[in-house]
Amino acid sequence: MKVTIIGGGKVGYYLVRTLIEHDHEPTVIERDKSVCEHIANEMDIPIICGDATKLDILEAAELQESGALVSVTGSDETNLIVCQLAKKKFGVAKTVAKSNNPKNVAVMQALGIDNVINSTDSIASLIEREVDTSRIKQVLSLDRGEVTLFEVQLPPDYIYDGKMLMEIKLPVLFNIVSITRGGCMMIPRGQSMLKSGDKLLVISETNAVKELKSVLRIKD
Repeated sequence: MKVTIIGGGKVGYYLVRTLIEHDHEPTVIERDKSVCEHIANEMDIPIICGDATKLDILEAAELQESGALVSVTGSDETNLIVCQLAKKKFGVAKTVAKSNNPKNVAVMQALGIDNVINSTDSIASLIEREVDTSRIKQVLSLDRGEVTLFEVQLPPDYIYDGKMLMEIKLPVLFNIVSITRGGCMMIPRGQSMLKSGDKLLVISETNAVKELKSVLRIKD
């Protein structure tokens, strides 16, 4: 997935590295020329030096091709404006903003940002869980955030179409709670078959999205 990161500071830099590790294609927009040069020397990714609240800069970054935008500048106002532009002008499906002031979280959410995060660690976790793939969504966090219930949408022409769960041999790390097909939910057994278009509920460790994606052979 193509993801646009606004802000190349410590948080932005860390998120870029996380996205690359998860096989995504990040683009960075940063105002500070020296920061742009630093990132360019470290990673081979598109970098736009400029003000992300300007439409021409967002157009230069080809924002309309991004599946998500994450704005992590030190200005809540900038983060809000950029996310609103991404939604309204470029049709970006997912917007995430860092709120430097906890008091602004509710306001930013009310103004249409999909996810407003006040903690750097929470942003990184969100990147790994939600932005990692559009076919795997977090449904419910359990056990103080250590375990998560995920919704997994199997793609058309799924590679394991017609295979029984016992043939796939899922590791104990994952437990498929249910399979929904044609509007009907079933409790899976070892002989239950997976079909293209099935929707699964899977419970696993929160940080195991990448492994879940690999085991189920799911691509973006």
